[in-house]
Amino acid sequence: MKAIALQKYGQDLELVDRPEPKVAPGEVLIRVKAAGVNPVDWKVGEGYLDPIMEVRFPMIPGWDVAGVVEQVGLDVEAFAPGDEVYGYIRKDWVQQGSYAELAAAHVRMLARKPSSLSWEEAAGLPLAGLTAYQSIKRVGVNAGDTVLVHAAAGGVGMCAVQIAAALGARVIGTASERNHDFVRSLGAEPVTYGDGLADRIREVAPDGVDVALDFVGGDAVEVSRQVLKSPERLASVVDAAAAETGGHYVWVQPDSVGLTALAELADQGRLSVTVARTLPLAEAAEAWRLSREGHTRGKLVLTVGER
Repeated sequence: MKAIALQKYGQDLELVDRPEPKVAPGEVLIRVKAAGVNPVDWKVGEGYLDPIMEVRFPMIPGWDVAGVVEQVGLDVEAFAPGDEVYGYIRKDWVQQGSYAELAAAHVRMLARKPSSLSWEEAAGLPLAGLTAYQSIKRVGVNAGDTVLVHAAAGGVGMCAVQIAAALGARVIGTASERNHDFVRSLGAEPVTYGDGLADRIREVAPDGVDVALDFVGGDAVEVSRQVLKSPERLASVVDAAAAETGGHYVWVQPDSVGLTALAELADQGRLSVTVARTLPLAEAAEAWRLSREGHTRGKLVLTVGER
């Protein structure tokens, strides 16, 4: 099969021929239609996560996938060949990812693809959607809550805004002024980030906020503490300091139940995925360059095989 591979940390991505992945019991083999690109992909490739993650070379990057089941392993009843699936396929070590024509994944990492989403949109949802979903589940969001979402126009933030709004919450989202109309379209009240952010939040929420979700880092945790009613209803996926006063530091986990919930929201028209750009598999290096720049609003997605 054709795949993008890395031979060692920091090396250029290459389009190479690799053996088809083996399909273990409980796994399925997926004919990949699209693979989502996330900042964590190039961070793994540059060795930033080496202290906490086992990486085996040559390494095929990518954890977000959308495609068609080609083969099922032993004792798989949830899916059959021909089923359209999507998933967050992070295994216990990094080696066989989604930047390839074929990928193997355990059924616990997959769900049926949302029928309302294109292959590219579905591939852009798993990691970002699950990160938002699990952060919201960790702190608990209820109808009538006021929820503060930091980086509301980012990949995770845009999912969090829509999920919280679907739960009946009032959502305030931090974003640059150029993204305010976009944040409004998602269902949030935009507030410009930067110096004086806590004061601007108090202007729109004088009584404070019930929940704060940090998807950007920097001073977001400290600002959140200034406006939160209860410190334990703070979650960050960037800053471990969130847990120091009873909040939560969240690291996303593969979860078929969560993926199914996200698919249902998408098919109800309550969760959309903004794809900023699609590139062919062979241009994965360009996708990483764009991701490093950090100026893309929406998801970067690699297209694989025939559309």
